[in-house]
Amino acid sequence: MTTHRAPKPVAGPTQTVERAVTIGLVLAVLAGLAWIAGMIYTIAEWPM
Repeated sequence: MTTHRAPKPVAGPTQTVERAVTIGLVLAVLAGLAWIAGMIYTIAEWPM
């Protein structure tokens, strides 16, 4: 007996947008963490 499967949907425009937004958020978080690390380094190395 054969089974009838619906074809897998291709990545629609909404999935592309979601992927772009997710990548943007990840990059923003990484940039924020790098900025915080830079501020901590600056304060730690500040001549007193």
